[in-house]
Amino acid sequence: MIELLSLFAVFIAIFLFGMTVMRTGLYNLSGDKMTEFLVTFTGNPFKGLLVGTVITAIIQSSSAVMVIVVGLVAAGYMTFKQSLGIILGTNIGTTITTELISIQIYDAVVPLLIIGFLCLLSSKRQLFSIGAILFGLGCLFVAMQGFGHLSRPISLLPGVHAFFEHTNENGLLGIGLGTILTAIIQSSTATTGIVMGFLNEELLTLHAGIAIVLGANIGTCITAFLASVGASHEAKLTAYAHIWLNIFGVLLFFPFINYLGSLASTLTALPDMQLAHVSVIFNILTSIVALPLVGLLSGFILWMHKRA
Repeated sequence: MIELLSLFAVFIAIFLFGMTVMRTGLYNLSGDKMTEFLVTFTGNPFKGLLVGTVITAIIQSSSAVMVIVVGLVAAGYMTFKQSLGIILGTNIGTTITTELISIQIYDAVVPLLIIGFLCLLSSKRQLFSIGAILFGLGCLFVAMQGFGHLSRPISLLPGVHAFFEHTNENGLLGIGLGTILTAIIQSSTATTGIVMGFLNEELLTLHAGIAIVLGANIGTCITAFLASVGASHEAKLTAYAHIWLNIFGVLLFFPFINYLGSLASTLTALPDMQLAHVSVIFNILTSIVALPLVGLLSGFILWMHKRA
């Protein structure tokens, strides 16, 4: 049992390592203009949403973008209200990775790792960055294969199968699990990848998987919150806004989990792709609903955290 769980932890580490390496490559290719881009093109919430989506798609981490945004607000380069649109965009941008890891291209894993590694040996920045992207992507697929292979043996551990059954029957338990797991490993994408492995082995239902992914949206807020500790009042408000926007999104769509699952089932028959599509649909709809209400949301957050 210890060996099995240790191996599972190794694959989580490989996934997170791959995310970090790929993020580094993407960030290097984007140059040093990312911060300037964030500050310059956030004049209104809609622009902020577009910028947040693009930047998160480039960095491949909503948490990383939120840490940057909290830092910009703390430094006075951006206001709390400007950050709200970016927050909505980060939730959309991060779903690109979940769509990516759901693609079945495992035959290309070894070439990705080899070509990526060779490019990493280059002293040229662009070639090195491309190598980081390819090698990181290869690591993600290695981890996904590992999650799939270990899903069935882990489900046979004492108490685990019963826990899965409870999770399949109780959506709130799934949300709690997604929140806690993501807060621990600091990556909603990694949580989604793990859930995909259990979905493919039919150990979790799609509805349970959706609940866990909704919880992951809340759990990912912990990074920005930690980054705001000791920062200015406005920076803390930005972190609180990230938390509240994701909580409101989960509360709004939790009653419609069955409908989201049914919609995803009409798009594809593959369980992991269904979950990836739900993540995209949920985050886009949440942002569309929240965007016109940014003024009310900012007022609510200011009222809730007057003494933060």
